[in-house]
Amino acid sequence: MKLQPISSVVMGVAATALLLSGCAAAAPNAAPSTTPEAKSGYPVTVSNCGTDVTVTAAPQRIVTIKSSTTELLLALGLGDRVVGSAFLDGPLPASLAKAGADLNVISDFVPGQEAVLGLSPDFIYGGWESNFSADGVGERAGLAGLNVGSYVSPAACKGEAMPDPLTFDSVFTEIDEAGALFGAPAAAAELVSSQKADLAALTPAAADTTALWYSSGTDAPYVGAGIGSPAMIMAAAGLTNIFADVHDTWTSVGWESVIEANPSVIVLVDATWNTADSKIATLESNPATAQLDAVTNKRYIVLPFAATEAGIRNVEAASSSIDQLAALDKQLKK
Repeated sequence: MKLQPISSVVMGVAATALLLSGCAAAAPNAAPSTTPEAKSGYPVTVSNCGTDVTVTAAPQRIVTIKSSTTELLLALGLGDRVVGSAFLDGPLPASLAKAGADLNVISDFVPGQEAVLGLSPDFIYGGWESNFSADGVGERAGLAGLNVGSYVSPAACKGEAMPDPLTFDSVFTEIDEAGALFGAPAAAAELVSSQKADLAALTPAAADTTALWYSSGTDAPYVGAGIGSPAMIMAAAGLTNIFADVHDTWTSVGWESVIEANPSVIVLVDATWNTADSKIATLESNPATAQLDAVTNKRYIVLPFAATEAGIRNVEAASSSIDQLAALDKQLKK
């Protein structure tokens, strides 16, 4: 039977008394963490998308939604505390395949509250604010009333809390916050240090290479705009975003504006539900876009969807873009 929402009165009282914490007792068969750093440093409070999140002990039964959240916890060595994952954007990278070999994937989409609560979670880590809705895992205040904490990837916050623009420092801050909330601050600090070193080691494209970030869409392409992760990744790779002046993370545009800009390279986001090959077919079958320099010369950079949303794979995405562009330039000179 589907769970009914808690009344606003009860929800408000419970939220005040319990305050978004991960301190609920684990299910009897859940082994408590023995990680030394998980036993100290509490309570921790962070402001997250306009909600104050307080945990008094390291969460032990975590549900993750989206690849970015799942991959971060795996990278922090917390895979044994992830009791369920959902709405993954693609396969795990090779570096995390072993850590995530036993992931319990409960849904290919946003799971319902009943399915999530059936796992007896004490915390839910979501990639988007929209994950926490009446049609999804439940609203955050209601979950707090059930003693289930919640945290949203800060890059996905809306309104005043939205990063403007998103930067790698924003991504690194999320790693640090997650480390503090989930009891792995040292692992988070090490991961941030490694990511910063990898970012500093990048050699962006030297030439003025204009680029279209093509996420999806056929009649009206959905593209990377000026303040989100596409813009951040392209800038790190030395690519000049043709829609950098659009003050948004992603946006829909007309093909006419793409044709007018005539980008020298096209970044294609590869997803199982919207592959890079399908977008290439769209570009090459349309008489207008088929004449674009990037299409004529097949100058495509392909990035997996899971690496393009804000997360631990963004530096890798920038590095891959640089390498692919170098290969395209070399081929063009032949």
